Amino acid sequence: MNTSATQPRQSSQSSQLSQLSQLRKLTTVVADTGDFERMQEFQPQDATTNPSLILKAVQQPNYQALVQEVKAAHPGLKPVDLADYILVAFGLEILKIIPGRVSTEVDARLSFDTSATIHKAKHLIALYESHGIDRKRVLIKLAGTWEGIQAAKTLEAEGIHCNMTLLFSLVQAAACGAVNAKLISPFVGRITDWYKAKLGSGWNDIDHGGANDPGVTSVKRIFYYYKHFGIQTEIMGASFRSANQILELAGCDLLTISPELLAELQANTNPVSKKLDIGHSSAALAVEHIEQLKVNESHFRFQLNQDAMATEKLAEGIRNFCIDTDKLEALLSTSV
Repeated sequence: MNTSATQPRQSSQSSQLSQLSQLRKLTTVVADTGDFERMQEFQPQDATTNPSLILKAVQQPNYQALVQEVKAAHPGLKPVDLADYILVAFGLEILKIIPGRVSTEVDARLSFDTSATIHKAKHLIALYESHGIDRKRVLIKLAGTWEGIQAAKTLEAEGIHCNMTLLFSLVQAAACGAVNAKLISPFVGRITDWYKAKLGSGWNDIDHGGANDPGVTSVKRIFYYYKHFGIQTEIMGASFRSANQILELAGCDLLTISPELLAELQANTNPVSKKLDIGHSSAALAVEHIEQLKVNESHFRFQLNQDAMATEKLAEGIRNFCIDTDKLEALLSTSV
């Protein structure tokens, strides 16, 4: 009798929690933005940035003082070099807000140059360390190309942790795990975008949404692959198009979420359940007949080439980050 009497109160108390609060009990929540003022209201553990997010932020009036301060401190510096100081300046402000780590991206134009990527990553870390930031609080974002993954291998061995971005395939994830990359960011929404465009009128949310969403299922496969084979690399779902995609991955190591979707989750009190469970890894892989992948260069390139979606989205992602980096440098080239 006593047990049944207390049950309604427990359920009622749980139902009053926002979906964001419930999600935090299952997954580490990360803010996906360069707008450090706005992220304060959501109190994320970590934060991620990329060239597109920083470009958007530097154009906002409330960040002009920060931009001009950085430019004034480094007169005569070429825009390509000044951009590094801008990235770190935003990262430093973000680290004042969050208790965890910030991700800062290496120039996407270096995505196919291992040595140049390593050099740039070390430069970014040196800038953070010159401000007294422990390198453990910074994740260097690298594109999930073969060259980027090999750069991560060298950097991780030197204690510089990497966030492997633009992840669209299991072979990319397997290769990142093989070099002990600290974290990967599989892109959910962009995978879904590709399949929606491919299917056109054949797409419908009943058959292709929810748990069947191709972006969601891609992250699930990576999650179960990692857990089954004991790969320690953290998995952070990224690039979400809806709150439902996020909730379908509750239980993932981390999820990086835009302020707009964080606000949506904060405003909703519907129950959130754990969808990814380490204990299910063997069963999940058995259903799909997934074996441990080879991750040498030839196998990596061939498997990536065989995946049209991953090949196209990786190339597109690099191109778009390059475009936004060019735009950022153009803005920085204007006079103080």
